[in-house]
Amino acid sequence: MKETRYYKVAGHRFCVTGEAEGFANYEPFLCEEGETVFALSIGDGEAPEYVEEIRQEDEGQEIICGKTAADEAVFEFHWWNDTAGWLICSADYHKGRLITTGRHVKMAIDNALMVLYALATADRQTALFHAAVVSYEGKGYMFLGPSGTGKSTHASLWLRYIAGTALVNDDNPVVRDGVVYGSPWSGKTPCYRNVHYPLGGIVVLSQAPYNRIQRLSGLHAYAALVASISGKRWDARIADGLHQTENALASTVPVWHLECLPDEEAARVCQLTIKR
Repeated sequence: MKETRYYKVAGHRFCVTGEAEGFANYEPFLCEEGETVFALSIGDGEAPEYVEEIRQEDEGQEIICGKTAADEAVFEFHWWNDTAGWLICSADYHKGRLITTGRHVKMAIDNALMVLYALATADRQTALFHAAVVSYEGKGYMFLGPSGTGKSTHASLWLRYIAGTALVNDDNPVVRDGVVYGSPWSGKTPCYRNVHYPLGGIVVLSQAPYNRIQRLSGLHAYAALVASISGKRWDARIADGLHQTENALASTVPVWHLECLPDEEAARVCQLTIKR
């Protein structure tokens, strides 16, 4: 039976209409009915006709992006070469419908909601990051880097060796106006906490045979953020919104580059430096 549910993430409310199964990770974010930044309906149907523009691949997952003849944005979700579904969006990304195939439905729902959230809030000082986040002494610390660089590993080192640390989100936190929020989306470590902290620092990770950290500034800090923010930038409104968010973060939040090993010393060097 279909029903409509409302959720609030980083202060932005959205609603989903569809079957009630597959939403356990969203329960901490349930909220009252009200004005929404976007609405998603979920059902089955025929594959839409569209022209492919770009595609993104990451660890067995592929998202193909394109547009229909009516100028609607389309996102086709693949998981290990299986099509999980198609998200068709209105031009302003305030409405979307997800057509599922019956395969990997949970993956299709999560991806559709992340895409819509990132695009609908891009001009509201909000960005969805690919990052791991921990809280420590009342602030949030975000670890960035390409897939495989050790974001989750470094967060786990803080949890193990830095007393008073807690995991906020393992892969998809939201940053809004200098505050980092937990979200219903996480990585290999399930972590769906409806919490938020002032952002105390951002650390870009890279693997190295040693542990060394240095502060980034100006364009270097800005560039370090761009690669880790979710969002399709061929829309001028979205690109401008993300640019403003990136510029504000690079100007107001300390950004660091940590070359490191996956060891205790790396966590301690990082913590001692960015807490000064």
